Amino acid sequence: MTVPAPPAPALRPTAAPLAAVAVTLFAWASAFVAIRGVGEELSPGPLALGRLLVGTAVLGVLVAGRRWVRPTRRQWLLLAACGVTWFGVYNLALNAAEQTLDAGTTAMLVNIGPILIAVLAGLLLGEGFPRQLVAGIAIAFAGVVLIGLATRGSPADLTGVLLCVVAATTYALGVVAQKPVLRGLPALQVTFTACAIGALCCLPWAGALVGELGAASAGSLAGMVYLGVVPTALAFSTWAYALARMDAGKLGATTYLVPPLVIVMGWLLLGEVPPALAVVGGAVCLVGVAVSRRRTRVRRPVPVPQEAGSAS
Repeated sequence: MTVPAPPAPALRPTAAPLAAVAVTLFAWASAFVAIRGVGEELSPGPLALGRLLVGTAVLGVLVAGRRWVRPTRRQWLLLAACGVTWFGVYNLALNAAEQTLDAGTTAMLVNIGPILIAVLAGLLLGEGFPRQLVAGIAIAFAGVVLIGLATRGSPADLTGVLLCVVAATTYALGVVAQKPVLRGLPALQVTFTACAIGALCCLPWAGALVGELGAASAGSLAGMVYLGVVPTALAFSTWAYALARMDAGKLGATTYLVPPLVIVMGWLLLGEVPPALAVVGGAVCLVGVAVSRRRTRVRRPVPVPQEAGSAS
């Protein structure tokens, strides 16, 4: 008899998606620090609108020379959900939270999002709950808690904490809505459309944006443009590229690296020296992400010896 061929091992992500993840994480980490600086002159609504308008303009230039794939009705609904939640509400809540919370604490609180992503992806996208993913999330979350304990002396109020929870929730909803769309539409087109929808949601602050830009310094203007070009246009595109090639739950777990990066950037750019416990928490986050990215080895079946004279 013929022995069945062993199952093919799962494909590992190539270097390109991993590089896209790295770009996304560093860009998003820098956004927390930039928002803190720009937020001194630009209020949450106008900042969100300005950032999304810049991002939409940059993405529009990139999309212009590419073939447009017409979305189905279901895809439009998911794009709208992603644009309203992740690009619209998320940016508004994040900007408002950083009016009262420091960048490191905000990043730590927002990063309950990967837990929500993993749960929603397991329930709604059929990704399940692999043991490595669950263990990695638990370890990484413990690292985030350590960072929180290390920064517990930072000024924070209940409103800022609740706004971070809103940001984390809308972030998770946006990722889960985005994942199915990426199976049928180009990543760049998805990012551009969602960003434009988010900008439309923030249009009520157009008048305030014009007024605040007229009084803002050159540094704040440059910071707003940076937020639109790098953490928005570039990072959301690299994220969508990676999400189209990786599980949402596992990719979401990698964002636990953002709080340690924010603390380091805050140390270098804002003069905030991280406590020793925060460094330990960052190391624990790295361990958690490594565990969540592990793949189960596929054991090859032991060949069954054929009896003499048996037909093949």
